[in-house]
Amino acid sequence: MNITDIRIRKTYEEARLKALVSVTVDSDLAVHDIKVIQGPQRLFVAMPSRRDENGTFRDIAHPITTQGREKMEQAILQAYEEHLAQQENESL
Repeated sequence: MNITDIRIRKTYEEARLKALVSVTVDSDLAVHDIKVIQGPQRLFVAMPSRRDENGTFRDIAHPITTQGREKMEQAILQAYEEHLAQQENESL
C-alpha cells in the first residue's frame, strides 16, 4: 500500500474532532471522511464509519493489517502536523 496523497479537508479547534482527511492509495483509491481525533492521551485516526440498524458504528473502509493501520495513521498525523505548521506560518 502506497499512500500517494493526503488532503486535510477541514480543521477544527474547539472540539475533540481536529480534522477531516482524505487519503489516496496507489493513485487508484480515495478514502474520504477519515477523522483526526484528540483522545485522552494522544491524537488518533478514526476511519469513516456508519451506524447500523442496531446503533453500532462500523467502519466503511479500513486497513486490514496492524502494519497498514500504523502506516496510514503515521502518515495522516504527520500531514496534519505539517498542515497546522503551515497555517501558523501563514498567519505570521
